[in-house]
Formats: sequence, C-alpha cells, structure tokens
Amino acid sequence: MAQHDVVVVGTGSIGERHLRCLLATGRAAVAFVEPRAEVRERVACDYGIGGYESLDAALERRFTAAVVCSPAPLHVPQAHRLVDAGLNVLIEKPVSTSEAGLPELAALVAERRTVFGVAYVMRVYPEFRELQARLQAGEWGRPLELTVIGGQHFPTYRPAYRDTYYARHESGGGAIQDALTHLINLGEWLAGPITRLVCDAEHLALPGVTVEDTAHVLARQSPRPGEPDVLASYALNQHQAPNEIVVQVACERGTARCEVHAQRLAWMTAPQTAWQERAFGPRERDDAFTAQSHMFLDAIEGKRPVSCTLAEGWQTLRVNLAALASARDRTWHTVSPGRAGGGESAQS
Repeated sequence: MAQHDVVVVGTGSIGERHLRCLLATGRAAVAFVEPRAEVRERVACDYGIGGYESLDAALERRFTAAVVCSPAPLHVPQAHRLVDAGLNVLIEKPVSTSEAGLPELAALVAERRTVFGVAYVMRVYPEFRELQARLQAGEWGRPLELTVIGGQHFPTYRPAYRDTYYARHESGGGAIQDALTHLINLGEWLAGPITRLVCDAEHLALPGVTVEDTAHVLARQSPRPGEPDVLASYALNQHQAPNEIVVQVACERGTARCEVHAQRLAWMTAPQTAWQERAFGPRERDDAFTAQSHMFLDAIEGKRPVSCTLAEGWQTLRVNLAALASARDRTWHTVSPGRAGGGESAQS
C-alpha cells in the first residue's frame, strides 16, 4: 500500500522517468503537474493517474512530497512554494541557473526541518557508493588525483534536444549545466568541493544549437580542512559514439577506477599486478532512478539521509557558474565557499 502522496512537477522526459520510478517503488501514490494539455492527457492515460494544469491547482490537495522536474530557472521559486506548503522536496539538477533565491530557500528548509534533496542520480549507483565508502574509510590512503572522462552521442538519447531547455544557457542548457554537472557533483562527493578551476568549452559538433557540447575542466579540490588539494580533471563531450564514463582516483596506496558503462569498480594496490574488480550489473537505466526514489522516501521516513543535500547541490551550482565564466574569459576562477544552510554533507 502506498505510504506517501507525491506530486511530480513537470513531465518532460526526466519528469516522466521520476513519475514512473516512484510508481515502481510501490510506496507512493503519484500525481503530476503539466501545463501542456496534450502531454497531461497522455501521461494521465499512460499511467492511470491524475494530472494538474498548474502548481496552484495541485497545492489545493494535500501532498506529503514533491519532485521538481521543471526547467532549471523555475526550481528555486517552485521549491520555495512547496517547502512553505509543508512538502518534502526532491529537486532535479542543476539546482538553478543562478544563486538568486537560494539563501532564502536554504533558510526556509532549515526552519521547517524539511527533507530536501537534489537529484544527482549518479550518487546512487552502487559502484560509486562503494567507491565513496572505501575512500572515506581511507582504504587506499589519501586521494591525490581525480580524473573523469565521459561522453555519449547526445542526439541518440535526446533527439529533441534542439527544442528543449538544452538550446540556451539561460534555461539550463549546454554541456556544462546538462551533463558535466553530474560528473562535477560526483567528483565533489568523492574528493571534496572544488575550490579553483579553469574551463575550456566549445560547440564542436551538435547541429541546431550553439551552446557548448564539449568541456574540459582542470580543478583543485579540498577533501578536508588542512589536507593538501586533490588535483582533478574532467573531460566531457556530447557527440562521441561510445556512451562511456570512467572515473579514476589515484591515492597514496592504490588506484581505484569506476567504469559506469561496464557497471564495474576496479582497484590496484601495487605496480605490475592485476586489477581486482567487482561487478555491479546488470541494471537498466530506470533502476538507478527507482533506487533514488527509495532513498528519498527513506529520508522522509527518517531511515537515512538524502543522497545529495541542498548545500551540496548549491556548491555544484557555484562550480557550474564558475566553469561557464571561465570558459568565457579563459582564466582560473575561485569557487566561493558555501553559505550556511541547506543541510550537512551527505556522506552515507
């Protein structure tokens, strides 16, 4: 029997995925908000659930939680309304396209003691959860270097990208805010917040848009106060044929590597030895989003924290903004430390 009443705000491709995966948990009664009549009618028919034309109409009913999947510039004002109405909130990435309204939202979340998470879904991948736990435990010593390389043929997976938010930076588009932000947030979870970066980005291949489809970032990350920086590099494109992500952390006493496309964690602790490895597949794409839904519902029930807090999502937003600015002026940028509010770091 459903234990939670959840409304999904926005049913584009990611909103529909959240809706579908919430239903798959068997723990939630789900409704949705969708202003486009034809989409609202289709989703209601496909899933046999109720849809609302506006957030105002949805808030006339008493929900316990919401998942915000609207365009990024709407995330903060809609989340503020939902928290003010007493709902727990999971917000899609990126948190926003600017820091406007975030101090007020963080203060409200703290005041209401609301469960609030940011849907950076790679944090629920089991290979990354094991890697993060082993790094936190110091199994291979202090992290020294982080390298992240990823890419896919974006038109294959999002054929309508030209007609979506992706086409404009102002709506959260471009490779930095759309895809690189996932890798940045993951890297900060593994090796600490980014404090300085330089970014080179360019539109190289995707037809029909002018936003960057390729981005390279060099960064300094601060794992713990008083410890030396981790040197990091991130490289991403949205036009290559293979759909692959490789994350490698070189530590004092070993090197660990996650291959997302192979759903595998490997590690090596001595030169000229074989990789040791553990497989985590097979899984389908929806599996991670269903796991994320379970984690959000667990957090509402007080069983464990959300996988990514508002404070952590806000930090990644600062990195997004610094990367965009660096790509424009081609200089190093300092990422300002976060202000108080929005929850503690989620390390579990």
